[in-house]
Amino acid sequence: MASQTSLSVVVPAYNEEHRLPSTLDRIARYLAGQGRLLPTEIVVVDDGSTDGTSGVVEAFRPPQGIEVRLVRLGSNRGKGAGVRAGLAASRGSRVLISDADLSSPIEEIEALLACGADVAVGSRGVRRELIGRHQPLVRDTMGRIFNLALRMMGLTRFRDTQCGFKLLDGELARRLAGTMRLDGFAFDVEMLARAQRLGVTIAEVPVRWYHVDASRVRPLRHGLQMLRDALRVRLWLWLGR
Repeated sequence: MASQTSLSVVVPAYNEEHRLPSTLDRIARYLAGQGRLLPTEIVVVDDGSTDGTSGVVEAFRPPQGIEVRLVRLGSNRGKGAGVRAGLAASRGSRVLISDADLSSPIEEIEALLACGADVAVGSRGVRRELIGRHQPLVRDTMGRIFNLALRMMGLTRFRDTQCGFKLLDGELARRLAGTMRLDGFAFDVEMLARAQRLGVTIAEVPVRWYHVDASRVRPLRHGLQMLRDALRVRLWLWLGR
């Protein structure tokens, strides 16, 4: 049965009590003005927050044509687990993954929609002049090293897999949610590798992006975890899993 929801916006959130009110308001106001994208749902996944994240979502009153739904995970499992839960819960014919800090502004969805691919990968690496505020040098360098490692392992041809702004065909998104296994920040690598294995169209699309302070990513610790998880993806692909 075809979905009656045009778009699902999946927002993974961990202790985002202070950022979420403005984020939800900005997403909802923008989408409410885009009649062709309605009806829309915003699916916020509370990844075991210890603050008032869930309460913020429950209290938000969106404009007509937009539904806000809350998915709660019982404990903090990681961004990959949050995204996976959001994809599985989505009902839209298209599904947008967006970070809670809106480091890529919601308006950039237009660029992803325009490319027409089954998976549109928002990227900071294609046109770096679109980066409005750069990451600290250490984090940027670690990101480049990680991308080089992915290329050496044959896991990507893209310049940037880790930008948290991606648009997927809805049925594909829910199919991928049923097969993805990584809970951490390397979930993007697994998602794209599995999508590529399915033979769908994937396009890397330049988007505007702004570094936001108070990021959850710790370059060294999370970088090593992501490298470990990328090796796991490479092994799974070799084994046909």
